[in-house]
Amino acid sequence: MWLKPEEVLLKNALKLWVTQKSSCYFILQRRRGHGEGGGRLTGRLVGALDAVLDSNARVAPFRILLQVPGSQVYSPIACGELLSGSDVYWAIATGATLEEINQHWDWLEQNLLHTLSVFDNKDDIASFVKGKVKALIAEETSSRLAEQEEEPEKFREALVKFEARFNFPEAEKLVTYYSCCCWKGRVPRQGWLYLSINHLCFYSFFLGKELKLVVPWVDIQKLERTSNVFLTDTIRITTQNKERDFSMFLNLDEVFKIMEQLADVTLRRLLDNEVFDLDPDLQEPSQITKRDLEARAQNEFFRAFFRLPRQERLHAVVDCSLWTPFSRCHTVGRMFASDRYVCFASKEDGCCNVILPLREVVSIEKMEDTSLLPNPIIISIRSKMAFQFIELKDRESLVEGLLVRLKQVHANRPVHYDTSQDEDMQTSPVFHSTSMCSDHKFGDLEMVSSQNSEESDKEKSPRLHPEALISVFQQAGSQSPDSRMHFHLQSREQIKISLWNDHFVEYGRTVCMFRTEKIRKLVAMGIPESLRGKLWLLFSDAVTDLASHPGYYGNLVEESMGKCCLVTEEIERDLHRSLPEHPAFQNETGIAALRRVLTAYAHRNPKIGYCQSMNILTSVLLLYAKEEEAFWLLVAVCERMLPDYFNHRVIGAQVDQSVFEELIKEHLPELAEHMNDLSALASISLSWFLTLFLSIMPLESAVSVVDCFFYDGIKAIFQLGLAVLEANAQGLCSSKDDGQALMVLSRFLDHVKNEDSPGPPIGSHHAFFADDQEPYPGTDIADLIRDSYEKFGDQSVEQIEHLRCKHRIRVLQGHEDTTKQNVLRVVIPEVSILPEDLEELYDLFKAQSLHVSHREHMMSCYWEQPRPMAPRHDPSRPYAEQYRIDARQFAHLFQLVSPWTCGAHTEILAERTFRLLDDNMDHLIEFKAFVSCLGRTLWVFTAMLCIMEK
Repeated sequence: MWLKPEEVLLKNALKLWVTQKSSCYFILQRRRGHGEGGGRLTGRLVGALDAVLDSNARVAPFRILLQVPGSQVYSPIACGELLSGSDVYWAIATGATLEEINQHWDWLEQNLLHTLSVFDNKDDIASFVKGKVKALIAEETSSRLAEQEEEPEKFREALVKFEARFNFPEAEKLVTYYSCCCWKGRVPRQGWLYLSINHLCFYSFFLGKELKLVVPWVDIQKLERTSNVFLTDTIRITTQNKERDFSMFLNLDEVFKIMEQLADVTLRRLLDNEVFDLDPDLQEPSQITKRDLEARAQNEFFRAFFRLPRQERLHAVVDCSLWTPFSRCHTVGRMFASDRYVCFASKEDGCCNVILPLREVVSIEKMEDTSLLPNPIIISIRSKMAFQFIELKDRESLVEGLLVRLKQVHANRPVHYDTSQDEDMQTSPVFHSTSMCSDHKFGDLEMVSSQNSEESDKEKSPRLHPEALISVFQQAGSQSPDSRMHFHLQSREQIKISLWNDHFVEYGRTVCMFRTEKIRKLVAMGIPESLRGKLWLLFSDAVTDLASHPGYYGNLVEESMGKCCLVTEEIERDLHRSLPEHPAFQNETGIAALRRVLTAYAHRNPKIGYCQSMNILTSVLLLYAKEEEAFWLLVAVCERMLPDYFNHRVIGAQVDQSVFEELIKEHLPELAEHMNDLSALASISLSWFLTLFLSIMPLESAVSVVDCFFYDGIKAIFQLGLAVLEANAQGLCSSKDDGQALMVLSRFLDHVKNEDSPGPPIGSHHAFFADDQEPYPGTDIADLIRDSYEKFGDQSVEQIEHLRCKHRIRVLQGHEDTTKQNVLRVVIPEVSILPEDLEELYDLFKAQSLHVSHREHMMSCYWEQPRPMAPRHDPSRPYAEQYRIDARQFAHLFQLVSPWTCGAHTEILAERTFRLLDDNMDHLIEFKAFVSCLGRTLWVFTAMLCIMEK
């Protein structure tokens, strides 16, 4: 452990310790008699003395000393002993084991050893190291206390110092604090980093000099881990005008995650409020704690990993083992228990995952505890399967919580199902066979369609199309001229169906199936057309939404049809441009179904409404799924699987483009080096992500990509995009400009074929090349997908989510910079204010609009309580009108920037000026009106000065 630096006089202790490691500043020593196999008399005597001492008086067998060059002569001769001198050294760490002391030694080497050379004298070195060690001890103590109680004494002490040093209002909540160093050039300044809900603050008082830094989270443009010549790991904060490096953390991973969370929370809360209401954790920033941030990060990972609704909240995460009949053993992993789900993920990535919606669960039972099956529970589901979990800690409270939530879900479940299955499950022996479900073909899907949609919606709702369009609108040339080829393709399709049926028997055929590497391989081969829609529903868990909301879609259709608005006009424009080559959408039946689904979704989620590319995706969903099923698949894609893709600013898609650029640099460095500006590739690949390759690849090939997407999520699109770029790396590197690169990729993607497709080919309606051009060698989609998994399939969900969080900061700030430049471009010609002054005014105006200040003198605006009023930040409005302020905020700015003040009459003047500017009487004014007023005021003020001078 780290030890409060204490003086050690080595002259009288030379015979008691042996030096094992040394550097110019530190010595690692072992006490004689420990780790020796007999040997010298001194060692045996010291070892015997330590053994008989009381435990409180025993000396730790390992220690690290601080030494400063020039104060002691050191020689490695004679077993590495210190030879001379009576100077004082400082013990800074002790260890009971060699492993423990080596961890401290490694930390010193990585964080301090290369840094100390920048100091000019030995006193500064000693002072810096001792200060750093004391800070580490304080941080370790506070961390241990924080685990035991909600507000430990150490945290309260840090809070008092934070408030005294930075003089924030009480509402500025401190979240956590860390000991670290902030670099000023090549010199580190030891101090304390304070992370609050709105700011990153650093304080240092070192060698008689005080340093204070205050960086609002909204000013941070980049947050990254870097390295420099002195340190291997550093956190770099980049703002508009400055870069600052922080290092020497006790736990750098923890610090970086907390900083990422706080920056992400603040930026999303302030700058991306289009989808803000979907994350209630962000609504009350004053209540955010470190524990809340850790829980939020865990919740986000859980939802992303299993692709569950954003409203889902974790209640427990426990280590356990699950019986997996296909491997005839228990698989080690973790159970995740949330509001409406019980999920399992194996420790080995991809080995086995399970999703159990509580609406499918019949019973949860504790079984007898034995040595072979410690702490077991059995979860039985409706499709006559049961799941056995063992080695569950705190089993009693876990089962109690599960039963409470199970009761709530069943009480709210509107769907009636065959209770005879439940009775069979309860009377039959629990578990040990998944073959019980072999005769139950997609029971939950058939049940929902027969008992809900066809009965409850038949009379009161418009007539919905009852089956997938592809089963009705077969291609005119569906019978191949070559009957042998047609027979061969149909045989391959039957082989795939047979493989899937065998898989269902062993692994289950409902949403609760075991998801393993074997099923991923089947998906990569291409799902048979007859199973595609049903499996999309299962993989996305849209089947649970479908079963939980009987009649919902029919009601939406009834409410939304016939209503005219801007969204319905956009939908009408795009209906005939969705899949014009397919006969299903050359017919009013397909067009009407597409219109109903898109209009119903826009009615369900007006914040998204309708975005381009939704029509293409929905068309394909309607081909393979019934109309109501296609609606819930669209819900799953827009609200869970592609979060924040379909909104006014397509933030999610732009974030993923930024992530894609980083993956290109990591996996295809030669291509990245050749194409200095990867943003050109990102502009090309944006449509890959927005339409899942449906708009730029022949349909029969692109649906195989959609298969992988519904099973693996966005990871499938990332890895396929990398595979496409690798296959065209030579052509891209030889291209002379962005246009030629676009031609290379477009031609390649237009010639990706699906040799297993049972129907005739349907070309992409965005094909870049005419048919009369020279032949181009095609690529089979199965080979392309296989390459993508083999070469680029190592990206985990956790890695992708981390990259998304990292790049979201840059994307959101980029949007704000774009908005700012567009506003200034519009306003500059109309006002007589210098551009640099106008830029500063915009920052102040935006800060007031967001109740967040970018400058210290606006700090009081941070903590104003929001009042019910029209939104003051609306990204859907024109650039110059996105930020608006009310009368009170205007008065603040008026007093700050007006060229004169009128004493007691200033407030009255501000109020009257605001009323004059508020043309539409909505009690808000935009930036253009504000600066126009200020420009005229400055002109009058200048004229008055000229008159006075005369």
